[in-house]
Amino acid sequence: MVERLVGAARKAAIKELHGWSEVEDRDAIRKTYHFGTFVEAWGFMSQVALIAEKMDHHPELFNVDNRVEVILTSHDVGGLSERDLRFAHAIDEFAPPRDKLRSR
Repeated sequence: MVERLVGAARKAAIKELHGWSEVEDRDAIRKTYHFGTFVEAWGFMSQVALIAEKMDHHPELFNVDNRVEVILTSHDVGGLSERDLRFAHAIDEFAPPRDKLRSR
């Protein structure tokens, strides 16, 4: 069963993510990725979609030109869960090198 992350466990888990930040007005995390072209950005979103299907966990994806913003939350628990963190790490595995670095 998936449970919502709270307290110290939540803070520690988010700290382990590179470049992800909490969304102010909701219980979610976000990261923006940058690409050389729109086509590269779209290809990245396609890769994210394939992982989402395998994990049966679907992110919010927003694309403008060469940027993709990803927002993760677990709707079934009403907030951030361990599943979101696993998904974030999976996405970062194939992210552009400049977006793998900590940007906080």
